[in-house]
Formats: sequence, C-alpha cells, structure tokens
Amino acid sequence: MISKTFTLGEIASHLGADLHGDSQLPIRGLATLRNAKADQLSFLANSKYAKDLQDTHAGAVIIGQDLLGKCPTNALVLANPYLGYARISHWFVTDVNPPAGIHPSAVIASSASIDPSTSIGANVVIGEAVVVGANTIIGAGCFVGTASIIGDGCHLMARVTLYSNVRLGNGVLVHSGAVIGSDGFGFAPHQGRWIKIAQLGGVEIGDDVEIGANTTIDSGALEPTRLGNGVKVDNQVQVAHNVQIGDFTAIAGCVGIAGSAIIGKHCTLGGGVGVAGHLEIGDNVHITGMSLVSASIREPGVYSSGTALTTNAQWRKNVARFRNLDDIAKRVKQLEKKLHSNSEDKGSLDDGN
Repeated sequence: MISKTFTLGEIASHLGADLHGDSQLPIRGLATLRNAKADQLSFLANSKYAKDLQDTHAGAVIIGQDLLGKCPTNALVLANPYLGYARISHWFVTDVNPPAGIHPSAVIASSASIDPSTSIGANVVIGEAVVVGANTIIGAGCFVGTASIIGDGCHLMARVTLYSNVRLGNGVLVHSGAVIGSDGFGFAPHQGRWIKIAQLGGVEIGDDVEIGANTTIDSGALEPTRLGNGVKVDNQVQVAHNVQIGDFTAIAGCVGIAGSAIIGKHCTLGGGVGVAGHLEIGDNVHITGMSLVSASIREPGVYSSGTALTTNAQWRKNVARFRNLDDIAKRVKQLEKKLHSNSEDKGSLDDGN
C-alpha cells in the first residue's frame, strides 16, 4: 500500500485555512470523526455528526468558525469545511497513473491520431479516424469506435466502451462498464413488426464531466445527445437518445431519462428519478429521489412525487382510500353546490323581509 504523509501546515496552506494547533503534525490519511486516528484528518460539515466531535481521536478536524470552541484537537477553520475536505481528498489518492505509451496488446487503426503523452492500456481497441488528446489515459480493455474524439486530460477506466461518433471534451472521467453512444431506442411500427431506425447523431460531452460505472448514454437519432460542461452522472444511469443536459447538472444513481428530454443547468436529480420523454426541465430545478417527472417544469425549485414510506398495513388502507378519491371529490363538489344554492335561497328570503 502506498502511504502519503503531509504536515498539517502544508494542508492548511493549500486550503487557505486558519490553523489552530501544531503545524508540524504529520497527517497520513482522512477518516470520519468517529473512526479517525491521531495521524488522520477529519471534517465536520453536517450538524448531524456534531455529537462525534467532542469524542474524536482525529489529529485535526476541518471545521467552521462557529465550532472552533468545541473542537478538542487541532483545527483547520474554513467557511466551507466540506469543500476543504473535497479539495484535500485528492492528496491521499493512492492510485498511480500509468506512464505514457501504448501497451503491446493494444490494437489501433492506422488512421487514428494518438497524442504521444497518452497512456493506452492492455487490450485496448481504437478504431479508424479516432483522435485522442494530450495526457489522456485509456484503461485496459476499452473500445473506442470510429471517428470518436477524446480531449485532453481524460481518463477512461478499464472496460469503457465508446461507440462511433462520440466526442469527449477535456478532463472527462468515465468509470468502468460505461457505454456511450449505443443505439437509441428508435423503431417504426409496420404491419405488426418494428423497423429499426438508424441512430446517426452520436454523443457530445463537454469538459470536466464525470460518468459513473455501468451508465449508458445513447446516440442521438439525427443530432447528438448532449451533456454540458461540468455535468456529473452517477452509476447505472440511463440517458436516452436526443437528451440534452445543461451545464453543472448532477444526476444520482439509477435515474432514467427518456428520449428527447431537455434538462437545464445546475439541476439535481435524486436517485431513482424517472424523467418522461419530450419534456423540459428548466434551470435550477431539484428533483428528490424516486420522483416521476411526467410534465415539464418551468420554474426553479424543489419538486417531489410519490408517497412517503409507511407501514404496509397503513399503505394498504391509503391505497383503498385513494381508489375512492374521485368519487369523494365528486360528492364534495355536489355538497358545495348544494350549500351554495341554499345560501342563495336564504339570501333571497332575507331580501324579501
């Protein structure tokens, strides 16, 4: 195992944090408040875990100014402790990037253009007219189809598949098992059978995008399926053909987005959300987990659907009542109409007096 050690002072300088304590303290890793040891750094960004601060054995904690007086150990004070944790986490990554070069087992078409600084792993297959930019890493067993373009500083983990006509911007990270550019689900009915429609549009992905393991992003039918800059997509997400996703939108695991949906910028989709096809979600819209988006959303805000978890017995009662909801609504409407009519009749009698 590769071990990395930094002084607390070095970390504080990198983060721009206000250091309270021993600047020479060696830090060899990150851990939770509850499990951290004397040579590890922790953080507190969620009040839910504030109870763990007083008993922590961490060598140091990244905290906000309001909790400094309650910290029993060395402290790095930041306005945004979670951001500080995110930034310093990269210092303790133990993976070693492979050197530039092409593994002898790789198969690369003669018309492909590969920057000399690129690292291409074992059993990689790269098709005709592919372009790969500088300082990119293509892991073992990847496939890159005809006329695909991969930008600078990208990293395809092992066993990533890019079909033909896929474009990745700069700094794109794609995790294992992801398939980008597979055929969109397009068929025309004819005499009781389905006639396949060729998917010709490909996929365009912007800069600084991350795509999770076993996620699938389908080729557009005539124009590309597009993901903007800074989009983050979790594992096992399905993005159908012609979908457009705006800059800096984040999509959690197991989301399904149907064809031709348009999702704006700075949106978040919680785990298991379903988005129907041919609708539009505006900017700064946040959908909570397991919701079904069946109509367009024009205004920013937080949206939810479904019912909260309850006991099975209560759920069965609620379902039974839900089936009667339309009948109840009609009866209430009739009652309101009758009450309104009676009120008018009483008013007429009063006028007669």
